[in-house]
Amino acid sequence: MRVPQFERFRPFMQLAAVFALGMLAGSVVYNSLFHAAYNRIWTEKKDLQIELEQAKIDLQAMKKYSKRQTAIKEIKITIEDHDPPFDTLVVKEITQKLQTELNVLRGRNMYDIDGDAKMVRILLNQKKYEVRDKEYSIQIKTMLVSEGVLQVWVELKVIAS
Repeated sequence: MRVPQFERFRPFMQLAAVFALGMLAGSVVYNSLFHAAYNRIWTEKKDLQIELEQAKIDLQAMKKYSKRQTAIKEIKITIEDHDPPFDTLVVKEITQKLQTELNVLRGRNMYDIDGDAKMVRILLNQKKYEVRDKEYSIQIKTMLVSEGVLQVWVELKVIAS
């Protein structure tokens, strides 16, 4: 009985190896594209959930305080730009947490906000928030009340751990 020579199978083995490596590279590319698309959809969903919750809270406040012209009906929080910019999801989550803490000011008279603003500034100065396993601190820069809208400008800093 004769054993076939291995040189006859060499082109087939090379073709099989190239095919296997091509499958591996293709699966890596497909998986990275899938995860990038999934991550984009997940962050967009999270952003829309936060906006929906905020819109529900604003709608309840508008209904509740629609008869009072001098009441604070809406709270807008603006986080100042930072270099390098923060992740949009982190900014939205911190804004949402800060929004829940400032909800005590809804319905207050705009002209009597002076004492409350000082109290809020003292309580929230250098307050720490933990979002996605990182700690951030905030500092309120400016608070402005106009036409039933309390606008708050906040500086956000990463706490080195």
